[in-house]
Amino acid sequence: MILYIAEKPSLARAIASALPTPQKKEEGCIWLPNGDCISWCIGHLLEQAEPHQYNPAFKAWNLDHLPIIPTDWQWQEKANTKKQLGVLKKLIKKATHLVHAGDPDREGQLLVDEVLHYTKVPAQKLKTTQRLLVNDLTPSAIKKALNNLRANSEFSALSRSALGRARADWLFGLNLTRAYTIKGRQAGYQGVLSIGRVQTPVLGLIAARDKEREAFIAKDFYQVWATVKTEQDIEFQAKWLPSESCQPYMDEENRVLSLPLAQNVAKRITNKPAVVMNADYKQKKQTAPLPYSLSALQIDAAKAFSLSAQQVLDICQTLYERHQMITYPRSDCRYLPTQQHKDAPTIITALTRSGGEIQQGAENADATRKSKAWNDKQVSAHHAIIPTTQAHKVTALNKTEALVFHLIARQYLMQFYPEYDYLSSYIRLEIEGGHFEAKGNTPISLGWKALLPAKAKNAEPDEESQNTLPKLTKGENLWCTKGQVQEKITTPPAAFTDATLLAAMTGISRFVTNKDIRAILKETDGLGTEATRASIIELLFKRNFLVRQGKQIHASQTGRAFIDCLPLQLVTPDMTAQWESALNGISLGEASYQDFMINLEENLNQLLSASREMPTSALQNLPAPTKSPFAKRKSTANRKSTGARKSTGLKAAPKTKRRTKASS
Repeated sequence: MILYIAEKPSLARAIASALPTPQKKEEGCIWLPNGDCISWCIGHLLEQAEPHQYNPAFKAWNLDHLPIIPTDWQWQEKANTKKQLGVLKKLIKKATHLVHAGDPDREGQLLVDEVLHYTKVPAQKLKTTQRLLVNDLTPSAIKKALNNLRANSEFSALSRSALGRARADWLFGLNLTRAYTIKGRQAGYQGVLSIGRVQTPVLGLIAARDKEREAFIAKDFYQVWATVKTEQDIEFQAKWLPSESCQPYMDEENRVLSLPLAQNVAKRITNKPAVVMNADYKQKKQTAPLPYSLSALQIDAAKAFSLSAQQVLDICQTLYERHQMITYPRSDCRYLPTQQHKDAPTIITALTRSGGEIQQGAENADATRKSKAWNDKQVSAHHAIIPTTQAHKVTALNKTEALVFHLIARQYLMQFYPEYDYLSSYIRLEIEGGHFEAKGNTPISLGWKALLPAKAKNAEPDEESQNTLPKLTKGENLWCTKGQVQEKITTPPAAFTDATLLAAMTGISRFVTNKDIRAILKETDGLGTEATRASIIELLFKRNFLVRQGKQIHASQTGRAFIDCLPLQLVTPDMTAQWESALNGISLGEASYQDFMINLEENLNQLLSASREMPTSALQNLPAPTKSPFAKRKSTANRKSTGARKSTGLKAAPKTKRRTKASS
């Protein structure tokens, strides 16, 4: 008897739909006509044992007990799923062959593996256990997966990585949360001061950004623009490039702070000849953006529709499980296996029956085209999120489901369109001894950009670029008809939003303070996983450490004060980024689980020592959960805003905005 063990009931039903009938449903399983069986977990059926199960004394929170580090790790059965675990125990014992059908990711691998080890499956049966990797719940896709089973042992490193993550989170969170909560109570604070290897650095990022914004002092600065005319009466704008002699009047970012200087330059160049120093024209191509990973989708959905990370994840689960219109959503991959390209004509045909812009986009797609998204080397257990052959069921979706599905479908269809083709122009001029430059990007062929909304189609890569510039040659004589001063003001770094916070969590190396650590981290190394980032953000709101102000996310007074009490190692992402790098190494078989745990325990002991040495007075003024310190500044416009406004984006350095326009 073959026993298929799915991660959840919905996956079990999908597998059953691809297997022969008639089938017999019993409590906790589905029997096939040949005597094989499909059963399931309900998420994790097991969890890490509680401290008091190792030692009854640990039930009380006491600094003297810390660190609590099990020498023989134990699982405990979850109370609300014991019945299903009992069903699985009997079926596993009866089965002659096992097929692991957890979700195709690190957590899904561990979820079933832990049940197999907990039920003490004999070594020989474990050795022959196979792995079913399901990314698409449609019957045809599952049949294909059933014909491509792999040895479960191939994924043992992935399982060890997930186990290391789970145990590290238990050790780190439990010990440090107890330590700081006890210290807080000694100081009179009655709440739980929770610490997490991901949640605390995320809170630290937001608190640091809030402080940076509060400390920011706005500065006026000035740009000079020349209106230049060719002999054919074609006008364009060129921006002044201040020389080294202007340095005393400029800031560290080479912005001119002197209005008289800018006005003098504008006056000097008005009605004066201009000479072309350089004119460069290059035809360039821009390839389509890759299909979505979960984080990339959450970021775009937040920008476009103001949806939170958790909302997008929930919608994707519905699109995957209930409607079967997209592939596995908890994916951190943006590439597709080459074999999947064979399904493109069928998927595109389904999209031509979906109606609206997607239908039009699908009708013009070239199914034979293969973008760089199809790359087997970039795909592991799961691939990018794309539509399935059930994509035509759009009418069954509610409004927000349709919006998210539209993004996924559009991103997929882009892979079947030509590159965006444009002319990049650069002109450098000399006017009265000063240098000026003009940049332009002229669309030649929209390609994949034809699928974007009108506003996005015309967006320029550089905010100072112009749509078109005239064709000029070096040495050509022009005329500056007018010099004009543009007055601007610096603005603080943008407050975090759902989109920019997710971008920060996925590209955490930008926020790592240690240069050596930052140098070894890839841009894709992040805080948390695709599946956990949304829940971590929600947890911080639940703990009253974060508050919302319109689309902005800020640390609450309690969250700010708590971060100020903690050692730098806990509130910066450096340590967590190292963890993620090590865990990724374990999953690839390039690093040792044992070494990771030994290093973790050493670090934990150091952090606990720091918590013991922290004076109680540091927590005495910790406020109870309250509103954001930004609440009083909340504008009427923000209070009334309910629409989906475009995100300002994440920038580490201050940005600028145009304030007034003053002629010299």
